[in-house]
Amino acid sequence: MKRENCWEMKKCGRQPGGEEVDEFGACPAARSSEYDGINGGLYSGRFCWMIPGTFCDGKSHGSLVEKLAQCLKCEFFRQVSEEENRRFIMTPKDIDKLSEPYMVDSSLD
Repeated sequence: MKRENCWEMKKCGRQPGGEEVDEFGACPAARSSEYDGINGGLYSGRFCWMIPGTFCDGKSHGSLVEKLAQCLKCEFFRQVSEEENRRFIMTPKDIDKLSEPYMVDSSLD
């Protein structure tokens, strides 16, 4: 099953080459490779709740605490959580708990 990245589900058009990049810029989650492969996503596309500067519903949320409060209500966040189940990575701290076989090499897609 192909896992969707946030920009694919939300259809924001802010991924590199997307139709909204010229006006709003590329989304940090679609450019940051720091968390590439986490929750099976490309770049940080399935870890967007931990990336500062992402827009949700057309606006940026302030601090990380404010952002997370919104993300916990987000349909995409819930979808990733359900799809990953016990392997769900919510925070960078959880990455250490993940064993290598669960990492997804996004370059294979």
